[in-house]
Amino acid sequence: MPPALSVSRRPSSRRLLAGATAARTGDEMSGPALLLLGHAWTGSVATASALLAAVTAASALGGPLFGVFLDRAARPGRLLAGALTLYATGLTAVLAGLAGAPFPLTLLVALATGLLAPALAGGWTAHLGMVVPAERLPRAHALDAATYSAASLLGPALAGLLARLLGAPVAVVAAAALILLAVPATRGLSHRAVAEGADRTTSGGTDGATRVTARGVGRDLARGCGCVLRSVPLARATLNSTLSSLGQGVFVACVPLLGARLLGAPADGALLLGGSALAALGANATLARRRRPLVPDTVLGVGPLLIAVAFVTAGIAAAVGVAGGVAAGLLGTAALLAGIAEGPQLTALFAVRHREAPERLRAQVFTTGAGVKISAFALGAAVGGPLAVRSLPGALLAAAAAQVLATAAHLAATYAPGAYAGVVRRRRRRAARRCGRGPARG
Repeated sequence: MPPALSVSRRPSSRRLLAGATAARTGDEMSGPALLLLGHAWTGSVATASALLAAVTAASALGGPLFGVFLDRAARPGRLLAGALTLYATGLTAVLAGLAGAPFPLTLLVALATGLLAPALAGGWTAHLGMVVPAERLPRAHALDAATYSAASLLGPALAGLLARLLGAPVAVVAAAALILLAVPATRGLSHRAVAEGADRTTSGGTDGATRVTARGVGRDLARGCGCVLRSVPLARATLNSTLSSLGQGVFVACVPLLGARLLGAPADGALLLGGSALAALGANATLARRRRPLVPDTVLGVGPLLIAVAFVTAGIAAAVGVAGGVAAGLLGTAALLAGIAEGPQLTALFAVRHREAPERLRAQVFTTGAGVKISAFALGAAVGGPLAVRSLPGALLAAAAAQVLATAAHLAATYAPGAYAGVVRRRRRRAARRCGRGPARG
C-alpha cells in the first residue's frame, strides 16, 4: 500500500494550510529582504541580485533529494520541521555574514541554505491530496495556491515596510521568525504505512523509524526524475513553469531600481510584488468558488502571455523614466495583470502535478518541480541584476521574452507531431505504467 497520512479531518487541513501560509510568507519575505539588504549594505544592484540568486540557485539539487526522503519518511512532519528550522537558521547566518564575513563566504552560506528552499513550497503541497477527499481536491488546490498568493502579498509588503521603517536586517530576521512559526503545523503529518519496495531497514517498534539506503535513494531519484521526463503533461508543465519563473526572476531583480527611479525609494518597489500577489489572491479566490474548474493545461499555456503583457507595461513605464502618476499607473497595471495570470497559473500547475504523479512519488515530483522553478528564478535574478543596471527597460523586455518562450514551449509540446495527435491516450498510459501507476494494458 502507498503511504497514507493520519490527518484526514478538516481541522488538520486547516492547520496544514495555515502552516504553509506562514512558511511561504517568510520565504516570500526573505527574497526581497535579502535583495534590499544587499543593496543597502553594498550599494550595488548586481551584488544584491547575486545574493538573491545564491539563496535560490541550489533548489534544483535540493528539491529531488528532499522529495525522496519525504516520500520515504515514516514521519515526514519531523523532516519538514527540521528543514524549516535549518532554513530559518541559514537566513540569520547570511545576515551575520554580511555584517563582517567575506562576501564569497556569505554567498556559500546562502547557497547551502537554498538547498532547503523546496521544503517551503512543495513539501506542503505534496501532502494535500492525503488530507482532503479526492472530490474536493480542485478547491483545495485553489486554496493552496491562494496561500502562495497571500504569502506573495504579505511577504514583499512586510519586507519593504520593515526595511523602510526599521532597516533591512530587521526584515530578514522577521522572515526567519515567520518560517519558524510554521514548525508546529508539521506535527500533524505522519505516515501510517511504509511504501512498498522502499529500501529501508526497520529499527523496531511501532513508530515506523527507518534507515534509508543510498541505493534506494538513488533508485527513487531516478524513478522520480524519469516520471517527470516521460510523462508528457508533467514534462510540459515543468518546462512551462520553469521558463516562466526565469522571467519572473529577471523582473524581481528590477524591482529595487523601479522603486528608486519611479516610486521614490528602492523599498517601495517591493510593493509592486505585493500588488501582484493581491491580484493573484483575488483570482484564486474566484476560482475556488467555481463549480467547474478551468482546464489546467490550457491555463498553463495562456498564463505566461498575460504575464508578458504585464512586464512589457512595466518596461514602458521604465522607458518613460519620469516618476509620477503616469509611471505609477503603468506599474500598478503591470502588477494587476501579472497577478491575475500568476494565481490561476499556479493552481493549474498543482492540478497537473497531482493528476499525473503517482502517489508514492508525489512528494518528489512536487519538490523537484519546485526546486527547478526556484533555480530558474535564481538564474533570472542573477542575469536580471546586471542587465537592469545597463538598461532597465531592456531587462523588463527580456523578462517578457521568457514568458513568451514559455508559451511557445507549451504549444510545441502540445502540438508537436506524435505528442498528442492521435496517440495521447497511449502515451499517457505508458507514462503512467513507467511511473508505477495505471493499468497494465497498453
